[in-house]
Amino acid sequence: MILIDHKDRRPLYEQIIERFQQMILCGALQPGASMPSVRSLAMELSLNPNTIQRAYQELERTGYIYTIKGKGSFVSETAAAAASKRRQLQKELQAFADKALLAGVSALELQDMLTECIQNSSVSTNRMGEDQYDNSDQC
Repeated sequence: MILIDHKDRRPLYEQIIERFQQMILCGALQPGASMPSVRSLAMELSLNPNTIQRAYQELERTGYIYTIKGKGSFVSETAAAAASKRRQLQKELQAFADKALLAGVSALELQDMLTECIQNSSVSTNRMGEDQYDNSDQC
């Protein structure tokens, strides 16, 4: 379910967040599905429960999951989570575009670079040029 890469420089909670985001967005975890308990996931991954709790708090803050006291955490409707992820990606793309334009890259060159990156991506797309991607092979 969740794999931790101890060679990755990112904090463990960020790796957990990213993996759950991927699983939710690609449909591996359906809306309303119960998330593993903090304690059980911490034991499964041999991590401190506080690490899992921090990841869950961030997933809840960004709309991927919701918590019911005494019941546990559950997957939210993916539309809100997908919108949050798109806003985050838009900010990252904007920052990249600003850097490229300041470095003297023309708008046309930047578009060509993005097109080439999409074509070379290991993530398959079902509708090139549209805003829906089939990431089911990434789950």
